Amino acid sequence: MPVHNPVLEASATQAEATPAAERHYTPEELASLWSLSSDTVRRLFECESGVLIIERPRLHGRRRYRTVRIPESVAARVHRRLSRA
Repeated sequence: MPVHNPVLEASATQAEATPAAERHYTPEELASLWSLSSDTVRRLFECESGVLIIERPRLHGRRRYRTVRIPESVAARVHRRLSRA
C-alpha cells in the first residue's frame, strides 16, 4: 500500500502551474518512496495522463526501450486516488 508522502502532496499544487519545470520521478525512485517494485510503478503509471514516455521504435526484432518519467503532480494524483481505495 502506498505510504503517505507530504512532500509529493504539498508540491503538487505548486507544480501544476509549470508541468515541464516540475520534478519528474523515475519508476525506481517512486518504487523506493512507496515501497513497491519498479515494475508495479510502471504498470500503475503506463496509461496515466501526463506521464512522459520516450520510446525507441522496435527494429528487427530487438526489444523496445522505454524511458518513463512521472511528474510530481501526477504521482500525487495517483497517490491520492490509491489512498482512498
